[in-house]
Amino acid sequence: MRESDKKEFFDRLERYIRENLSEKRQRHTDGVMKAAEALTQRYIPEDQDPEEFHEKVKTAVLFHDIYRGVPVDEINRKLDEFGIASIGGHVYRDDPSLAHGKLAAVTMVTEWGVTDRDIINAVSFHTTGRAHMSTLEKIVFLADAIEENRDYPGLDEIRKAARESLDKGCLASLRNTVSFLECNGRGREGIDRDTLEAIEYFEGEEKRIG
Repeated sequence: MRESDKKEFFDRLERYIRENLSEKRQRHTDGVMKAAEALTQRYIPEDQDPEEFHEKVKTAVLFHDIYRGVPVDEINRKLDEFGIASIGGHVYRDDPSLAHGKLAAVTMVTEWGVTDRDIINAVSFHTTGRAHMSTLEKIVFLADAIEENRDYPGLDEIRKAARESLDKGCLASLRNTVSFLECNGRGREGIDRDTLEAIEYFEGEEKRIG
């Protein structure tokens, strides 16, 4: 993409966010961007072009919450429109906390022309995580969890783990999510399968590395 096209793309996307997201959600997005950039500086893969990787991070962060705060009936309508009310046993209808990332990922492709699978996955799984996440996915997932506007039990431990490694940070965040859901009456059968598989994967990596 030419530099002029990149500028037009990001200008249009940032304008969309200003016009459609609440002030609170905009602050969150800014916080995620700041956290993601800090994580990128620390953990960018050696085989990645820094400018290209930063652009991928920026794209994923700007898109990740574009459906957050949208009314449930509108979420359900869009799920039906895209044919993703349920995917592989995952049911997203009436569950905007999980659906918003899936809708944003589809919209990136259909309405904005984003084709980079790594960016699409980073947006699609930024809430649940998944096994075998790429470095970009881990950064967006973790930045969403630890950005400066967040405040919830266990956050300090997650931030501390994130300073040690992306994997430790992701595992700490995933475990905290499951603990929160279980304490609020949701059994493991009601927890997204990608989250449970991600925990299993990261625990396996933890044992393998020692």
